[in-house]
Amino acid sequence: MDAQLTPFALQSVPRYTSYPTAAEFTPAVGAEQHAAWLGRVDPDESVSLYLHVPYCRDLCHYCGCHTKATHKEGVVAAYRESLEAEIRLVAGHLPGRLKAARIAWGGGTPSILGGDGIAAVMAVLEEAFDLSAIEEHAIELDPRFVDAALARRLADLGVTRVSLGVQDLDPRVQLAIGRVQPEAVVAAAVGHLRAAGIEGLNIDLIYGLPHQTEVSVRATCRQIAALGPDRVACFGYAHLPQRKANQRLIDEAALPGTLERFRQAAAVAEVFSGRGYQAIGLDHYARLCDKLAVAARQRRLRRNFQGYTDDDRRTLIGFGASAVSQLPDGFVQTTAPVGDYRRCIAEGVLPTARGIAVGPATRQRAIIIERLMCDFRVDLDDVGGIGRYGDIAARLQPYEAAGLATLSGSTLRMTAKGRPFVRLIAALFDEARSAGETSFSRAI
Repeated sequence: MDAQLTPFALQSVPRYTSYPTAAEFTPAVGAEQHAAWLGRVDPDESVSLYLHVPYCRDLCHYCGCHTKATHKEGVVAAYRESLEAEIRLVAGHLPGRLKAARIAWGGGTPSILGGDGIAAVMAVLEEAFDLSAIEEHAIELDPRFVDAALARRLADLGVTRVSLGVQDLDPRVQLAIGRVQPEAVVAAAVGHLRAAGIEGLNIDLIYGLPHQTEVSVRATCRQIAALGPDRVACFGYAHLPQRKANQRLIDEAALPGTLERFRQAAAVAEVFSGRGYQAIGLDHYARLCDKLAVAARQRRLRRNFQGYTDDDRRTLIGFGASAVSQLPDGFVQTTAPVGDYRRCIAEGVLPTARGIAVGPATRQRAIIIERLMCDFRVDLDDVGGIGRYGDIAARLQPYEAAGLATLSGSTLRMTAKGRPFVRLIAALFDEARSAGETSFSRAI
């Protein structure tokens, strides 16, 4: 990375898994508004479903998710019962038994529910939704807790894709982040899943962790590529100890600097691109024949709270504490504290904490940001014309001068050099962003 690019790399910007981002959600959208929006979902369209389980057996030092550690089975069982009740509650506000095309479980570690617990939730989902034409059923798993029995049970429940949270395979890095899982453990988990017939395999990695180097990241990527996953996601670690107390356990002195982070990200791209993977957007890689790679080549790639996807549904209904729903009228998020969540459910009230309505002008900006994040280009004439976005040409000039982007007529493109900085260009179309913000992750 050129020294002139360091100021760009140090800027803090959202990851843009939505627009508006969750930072703009407000309590002005509550349970009443949420219920009205659910009632206006098109009954003829299929929807996607997301279930959030905010518990792990142990909390990793790097984690930035809405989750907590527990070893109490009663706590997990009580949460599952509330999750089932929420599904029924939400279904009561929908205009009928909608068709669902996709199911995704996230966390936390959803498998903490156990096979019987997941089966119980699935039974309630099937009461509330038509699951006869599910295209993909995905779940996030911790490799340390995947055995043959769990893999078989998940396959029996219709799971078709698993994301394994690996992060890094270097023993020193694993110790520093509180996530010790030798390569043999990961390989065993992969073997169990494949033996059970689960064909879709994602592996999640992170760069920018304590004690990571370009050399160690390359080694991890080579080991992961040898396992042959269909997809790999590699995110830059966002160190925000002021917001996540568990991250205070990380030795900041051991974190790589900006230049080293850039080299690590480049190393990830080089290793996977050299082993038959197509780069997808900012931080994903997929086999050339994978549906995600095909969608990227056909410019049908989308981006939502799960990252890059080929899911083109307008409606994503989220269940569980802190879950986000994307509805035709806007976004809503349930309350994050589990106690508050369970109390609302017990009272028969949607546990809505906040949200935001989305009108036509905001949707146009959302299209621009999504196309930049997915395709690294957008024709502004397709979304209202360049004149709609004020002095955008002037604000782009520093990035054009640095060779990161070009604006030709109405077409805005990221250069090859500028692709790692695409979030900065996306932020120029974000009406809520201002220079100097530090509440988001760094651009690199």
